[in-house]
Amino acid sequence: MTLKKGQILELKIEKLILGGRGLARVNGLAIFVARTVPGDEVRVRVFKKKKNHAEARLVELIAPSSFRVEHPCRYFGFCGGCTWQFLDYEKQLFFKRELVLESLEHLGQLTSIPVHPLIPSEKIFGYRNKMEFSFSDRRWLLPEELSDKEIPKDFALGLHVPGTFDKVLDTEACLLLPDTGNKILRNVRQYARESSIPPYGLKSHMGFWRFLMLRHSLSHDKWMVNIITSEEQRPWVQPLADLLCQKHKNITSVVNNVNTRKAGIAVGQWETLLSGEPYILDKIAGFEFEISANSFFQTNTAGAARLYETVKAYAGLTGKETVVDLYSGTGTIPIFLSDSAKKVIGIEISGGAVQDAQKNCQKNRIRNCHFICKDIKEGIRDVTDRPDVMVIDPPRVGMHKDVIKMVRDLSPDRIVYLSCNPATLARDLALLREDYRVVEVQPIDMFPHTHHIESVARLEKF
Repeated sequence: MTLKKGQILELKIEKLILGGRGLARVNGLAIFVARTVPGDEVRVRVFKKKKNHAEARLVELIAPSSFRVEHPCRYFGFCGGCTWQFLDYEKQLFFKRELVLESLEHLGQLTSIPVHPLIPSEKIFGYRNKMEFSFSDRRWLLPEELSDKEIPKDFALGLHVPGTFDKVLDTEACLLLPDTGNKILRNVRQYARESSIPPYGLKSHMGFWRFLMLRHSLSHDKWMVNIITSEEQRPWVQPLADLLCQKHKNITSVVNNVNTRKAGIAVGQWETLLSGEPYILDKIAGFEFEISANSFFQTNTAGAARLYETVKAYAGLTGKETVVDLYSGTGTIPIFLSDSAKKVIGIEISGGAVQDAQKNCQKNRIRNCHFICKDIKEGIRDVTDRPDVMVIDPPRVGMHKDVIKMVRDLSPDRIVYLSCNPATLARDLALLREDYRVVEVQPIDMFPHTHHIESVARLEKF
């Protein structure tokens, strides 16, 4: 059977693959279908045909899998987030572990490695402490909105539709955000829409309102509002800041980031403080962190605590060790390990992140953490002490092969490797296996209703 683009097929989904899509086969050819789960019987339309696989879109769900549940969000299937919201949560945890196992075995040729059941998220909704919403002058209409002539199509504030860079769903509420965040979102939408000041268009590069970013402190229940605009016009944004602070007493920071560039990013070239402090405070396991508008902080605070507890357990510290933390960011892991190590050295290329790390050390009265602000390959050369333990938390693309060689040359007794990508986890662990044994892997669910997986691996030197 020869497949063609546009062809309609009836399939039964066998399994889930990295990226969260369902897999079926026709005469041995793999076919990937988004928004499906194992056990689904589906009718699909092929839209891409390659030599070794095809991709298809769901046309009709003929017989649903027993793993399916009713999704509570009206934007499901249109918004780019929460792509597993229709999958039973216990099954989400099961399949995420399977994806880690399969990556290690098939991509890394690493067999017989204990991969523990996932540590679940404490909350499966309302767990995010940071959300970013986009303004647009092109609103994407839901099917039930298409016939409503009263809906303005030149304004939206919400989340992007996959496959479109300029169209945005006018999102009333995101279920991953705590309730207060959704109330703030609605207040901002109403103010911006009634202001007659236009939203920014990613095609026209005209307009004022660009993004709304919300941050929440779980430990203090405080909020930061970051309004990103295309120019600095304080008379236009200050009344909004005042209104929000009046309506929500737990908003303790409102800032305006100004991005005059065409790039569609929610980071400004400069920032103006409109109300309160230029940061919020949050705690993980008793350590307090100062979080500014553009600093990195794990988006699931409770999940981050479980993640760092796993790192600490795998590090096996007794108080006598020197620890080197690669890609140390704002210092959360070095600070978390500081009370159990002799010395912790963090290496991070971002100057702003290192400044945040140093401030966070001062705030927590920590004196045994030191930071090197350099590219990882350059920073490792500045490490004069042989580390007893190395913690590695690389970006999604994993480690550069030169960094792996330098890690092997430093020869720490133990390595704790954090990963948000099972594929690069498998690749990098395979490159370390000549010197290190992978003892165990603990996946942690930081992102319920998505296919994303955080894993911690413990490696011991032979």
